[in-house]
Amino acid sequence: MYSYKNYLIVLFASLAVSIGLQMILPFPYGLAAALAIFIALPLLIRRRYMSRMRGYGGDGGGSGGGFFGFNSEGGSGVKYVCLTCNHRFKGATCPRCGSKMKRADF
Repeated sequence: MYSYKNYLIVLFASLAVSIGLQMILPFPYGLAAALAIFIALPLLIRRRYMSRMRGYGGDGGGSGGGFFGFNSEGGSGVKYVCLTCNHRFKGATCPRCGSKMKRADF
């Protein structure tokens, strides 16, 4: 896990390497390499960190994270609650009363 201090150290080290590459390589190649390092390195660090936290999908299992976190019932998809009869269901209309008035229930 990276702390904020370690992240800044790596970020400034990549900046130093980028400036060094700009001095060594000719203009368009040095700039392209510097931008690639300065953009790609933080993305790789974030991907590694998120795969350790199992929220990015790096392990391919799909075992966690997402916008709403872990689903408590293990099922996928959104369930709805009918506003007319308070029945919980999946789909467009309530199977009990046929109403289309619903709210999402996570």
